[in-house]
Amino acid sequence: MGSSSSYTEDDFSTSAFDPSTFSVQELVKLAAPDFSIPQPFVRINQQPPSLSVSTPLPPTMDMSRLLLEDDHQNLELHKLHSTCQDWGIFQLVNHGVSSSLLEKLKHEVEEFYRLPLEEKLKYKIGERGWEGYGRRMRADGKYDWVDTLNIITNPLHMRSPHVFPQLPPPLRSTMECYLSELQKLATKLIGFMGKALKIKEKEMMELFDDGLQAVKMAYYPPCPHPESVMGLIPHSDMTLLTILHQLNGVDGLEIKKNGLWFPFNVNPDAFVVNVGDIFEIFSNGVYHSVEHKVTCNKERERITVTFNLSPNFETEVGPSLSLINAENPPLFRRVGMEDYCKQFSTLKVYGKKYLDYMRIQPSENGD
Repeated sequence: MGSSSSYTEDDFSTSAFDPSTFSVQELVKLAAPDFSIPQPFVRINQQPPSLSVSTPLPPTMDMSRLLLEDDHQNLELHKLHSTCQDWGIFQLVNHGVSSSLLEKLKHEVEEFYRLPLEEKLKYKIGERGWEGYGRRMRADGKYDWVDTLNIITNPLHMRSPHVFPQLPPPLRSTMECYLSELQKLATKLIGFMGKALKIKEKEMMELFDDGLQAVKMAYYPPCPHPESVMGLIPHSDMTLLTILHQLNGVDGLEIKKNGLWFPFNVNPDAFVVNVGDIFEIFSNGVYHSVEHKVTCNKERERITVTFNLSPNFETEVGPSLSLINAENPPLFRRVGMEDYCKQFSTLKVYGKKYLDYMRIQPSENGD
């Protein structure tokens, strides 16, 4: 890297560029207003969003209605079921997480990204790991226009000693409170989704009991040429369920529907919840994970906190036994959760290709 006060062209040469110590946030802060995008981040031939206004956004779910034990719950449960089938993503209002906690979380995450780069690099991603601050190269050899802090939060023994335990105490304490609230919320949501699928509650609870949980704090800096970069490449989440909180009201999320991309404008009082690949597999294709990406803003940064929930490593990933029979055979293969994660890391796929990899082909059924 060049001096602490500026970046030079040499910083982005194939031999000199070091993603483990590079910060997009610092580049934007120190560079000239209309700087050239470094080649490791340039992506061309992106599919633009559809300008059609005829395609509706997914319905918004109301958690308070789901918690009622009357006809309102039945109506909201039906809406949840159809939304997970048709969209795989929805906004959730009246989620029960206090506005004061969310405001505190916003403040502490913003404070983290105001730290000097040298401080943030204390948490940098290791050579072979995923957890920590920084970025990983994508399969196409490019990088996303984002700085992230990835944290494994559960099981406790999997927490990296150099990341979560070493966070600034106010951020760590606030994040612990937030995680506690999100765990309770996710448990309720998954319970309702299982109820809608008519899956036994015991099977649903066993699926994610003491499961793998992770948080990603993402800072998407503004970009003078947003059409030339991507905040996050097109993908579906490999998880069971993902809950996104958009901290500062700047949109950028886009979702794919019927082969077209559409902007997803987030209600500032809502969480965004999306079905992950594991849930699509578990529901045997009844629910669908959503392919999505993040575009960048020309003038404003976007800051998000994402909570991911998956089964524990001793669990098998496969269709629910409650849903498969002679008339409804399994559509996906069954594999241990640990192997599922390892295969995902090895294949380095994008879009929904890993889900396709998990799908049973006709030849495997003897057809």
